[in-house]
Amino acid sequence: MDGLDTLAHALGQRTPEQLAGLLARHREPLSHRPAPTRLRQLAAALWSYETVHHLVLQLDRPRLQLLAAVSRAGQRLAEENAPPRPPAPRSGAGFEALMSHSLSFPQLAAEPVPAETAYEALGAGGPGAAREAAAAALRALYEDGLAAPAEDGRIVVPPRVPQLIGGLGLGDFAPVAPRPAPAALTRTDPALVGAETQAAAATLASAMDRLLAALAAQPAALRKSGGLAVRETKRLAKAAGIGEDRARLLLDTAEAAGLIALSRDSGGTTALPTAAYDDWLARPAGERLAPVLTAWAELRAIPTLGALGEPPAALVRGHDRYAAPLRRALLEALAALPEGVGVAVPPPPLPDAQDALQPLHGLIQAADWHRPLAVAGQPMAADRSAHTLSEAAFLGVVAHGALSPLGRALLAGPAGLRAELSRLLPPPLEHAHFQADLTAVAPGAPSAGLAELLGACADRESEGHAVTWRFSADSVRRALDAGHAPGALVADLTAASASGALPQPLTYLIGDTARTHGRVRVVRTACCVRSDDEALVRELAAHRELCALGLRAIAPTVLVAAEPPDAVLRALRAAGYAPVLEAETGTTVVERAAAHRAKAPAPLPSARKAAEPLALAERLLRG
Repeated sequence: MDGLDTLAHALGQRTPEQLAGLLARHREPLSHRPAPTRLRQLAAALWSYETVHHLVLQLDRPRLQLLAAVSRAGQRLAEENAPPRPPAPRSGAGFEALMSHSLSFPQLAAEPVPAETAYEALGAGGPGAAREAAAAALRALYEDGLAAPAEDGRIVVPPRVPQLIGGLGLGDFAPVAPRPAPAALTRTDPALVGAETQAAAATLASAMDRLLAALAAQPAALRKSGGLAVRETKRLAKAAGIGEDRARLLLDTAEAAGLIALSRDSGGTTALPTAAYDDWLARPAGERLAPVLTAWAELRAIPTLGALGEPPAALVRGHDRYAAPLRRALLEALAALPEGVGVAVPPPPLPDAQDALQPLHGLIQAADWHRPLAVAGQPMAADRSAHTLSEAAFLGVVAHGALSPLGRALLAGPAGLRAELSRLLPPPLEHAHFQADLTAVAPGAPSAGLAELLGACADRESEGHAVTWRFSADSVRRALDAGHAPGALVADLTAASASGALPQPLTYLIGDTARTHGRVRVVRTACCVRSDDEALVRELAAHRELCALGLRAIAPTVLVAAEPPDAVLRALRAAGYAPVLEAETGTTVVERAAAHRAKAPAPLPSARKAAEPLALAERLLRG
């Protein structure tokens, strides 16, 4: 069997749950290819260049060193077993001649390798800790589909591996992750770490809620060159009560989580919440943050830093394939530290003093073991790491230089993350305390219903552990304009009161505002119909065929219509009248036939969503 058949056979030996786990872990790279219908198609997708490139970035040093050792040993075996080559084609020979003599890409040839050969190449031939680490690395490669066991027990790896890591100098086999030097470590109080994590989670939940609400109220315009306009970033940052760099971070993670989408029309491109935002609003605060943190962990960008050589901008599609592995490596390096120990990493911008940078360099060295291809060897490793850790601190994943319980839950997976967020963020409050100074205070996170009610008739003044709203004549008028009846508004606020009653000043304010509300009325109309003949005006208002126009008399000689002028003209003419169109200046408008243009083509239908991993796994195994 060739390599793909070997991998397909190995995949077919898995249970549906095991295969579904592989599909879920590799969802991101596999989503760029058509959904497979056969196991061999899945094997081809797993061993394609793009997928293998994505997967090797996620390998720690033992797995990467073992994969490189197998690849090099397989190449040597292929060279030893290769038949004698025919003479090289003459100078100037064409492509067909080169292919026929097997001179194109000979480095892709490889043979299956005995596991013992790979272990010996790593210096792990005998029993011991190194041998156990190498065997564990091989099992992990099998589990992730980056290697497959042949029928005789030999190891087969993707043919693209030599191109990706064949020339890397990975050093001696390193079975154990290093730790930063003791001088780079600091003592931390777990209680303080927990308290800061809870405060960060509450701040994050409030900031994301306010940012998305501001975006829903007024969609943000993007620049023609791409990315959110600076003035829009400032507006949303002010609405969320955070800095512009944090606003870019939340915007990018919200887009990755499916809460924001870009809409394009003739007027340009705008960003606005998606339909998933409404479902997101109905969830408790802990469940809201779970998809946000998961999206950040997989983000192909460092939003607070931006792309190399370009100023940071929000909602620019990221192409930094090293950002997510770097993020994971830094968190795993912190996770390896004992409880109560952290790394004092300076926040960006980094200082020039090298002594202050020693803790960061020590952490980068430790993180390099977890993702060797994505950390120390990349440009601006220190700046990228510092910005990543700064983002993690804002999100509550890191606190006082140590990985927080929330960060450990993020590494553990979705179930643990939701449980930890539910612990950190208590259920939202359904009631507020109304005070005589025309304020309402929620001593915690308000529920979506309470926030919507108070936001409709009061102005939000403060955030944090307690949220405050202030009532005014303008805010109450805003609620009345939105359709709230005075009596119903008082009843709703009374139901939301923690004491079951409203202060007298607030009820007086609502009553006084309601008495003056609507004394002046502005009639909304699409157009007016006027005539000096009052009898004709009454006839038009009572005409049955014109009922659809919504004609209503506001003066003896004036009708208002609910339809635009073109529709009114067509209906009047169809009913046997001879109207003319009049301009705002009172002059008659000469009507000319409109020049019709072809409409813009409809956008292509969105790609079909990937099947659920377990259902797809069951179909593939049924064959």
